[in-house]
Amino acid sequence: MDLLSVILIAVGLAMDCFAVSTVKGVQAGGTKSWAWWALFMALLFGLFQGGMPLIGYAAGSLFASFIDRYDHWIALILLAIIGGKMIIESRHNDDEQLSHSGAVFSLRELLVLSVATSIDALATGIIFTPYAWKEVLLYVAIIGLVSVFFSRLGYRIGQAAGRRLHINVGLFGGLVLIGIGIKIFVEGMGWI
Repeated sequence: MDLLSVILIAVGLAMDCFAVSTVKGVQAGGTKSWAWWALFMALLFGLFQGGMPLIGYAAGSLFASFIDRYDHWIALILLAIIGGKMIIESRHNDDEQLSHSGAVFSLRELLVLSVATSIDALATGIIFTPYAWKEVLLYVAIIGLVSVFFSRLGYRIGQAAGRRLHINVGLFGGLVLIGIGIKIFVEGMGWI
C-alpha cells in the first residue's frame, strides 16, 4: 500500500475525532484550564485510532465478519448514549452550559468517545492483513498521528467558535455526537 493511500485512510478515520474534538472545544470556550485535558483527549484518540487497526490486523479475517456486522451498531449506541446525556443535561443546566462553567472532560467519557470514534478503525485493520508487520506498524503510527493532529485542530477550532458563539453547547454537542453515530451506522449498513 502506498503512503498516500495510508494518509487518506488516516484522514478519513480522523474525521470523527475532529468532529468530537470540535464539540469539546466549543464546550470549553476560552477556558484555558482544560488545555491538559484537550491534549490528553487528542493523545487518547490517536492511541485508539492507531491501536484499533492493529487489533483488526491481529484478528485478521477470523473476526472480520463479526466486526463488520456490528461495529456500526456499537458506535451508534455509544454516541447516542453520550449525545443523549449531553442533551438531557443541557435542558436542566442551560445557564451553566452557556457560561461554559460545567465539566467539559471526564476520563470515562473520553474513553467511551475514544472507543466509539475508533470502531471503524478496527475494521480498517483487516485490510492490512496482506502486509508485513513492519509496514503495518508504520501505517498505524500514521493513523494515530493524523488523528492526534485533527483532534487538536478540531479542539482549537471549536474553542475559537465557542468564544464567539452563545449557543447551548450541550444541546449542540449532543446533536453532533448523535449525528456522527447515525452517519457511522448508515455507512455501516451500506445505505450510502
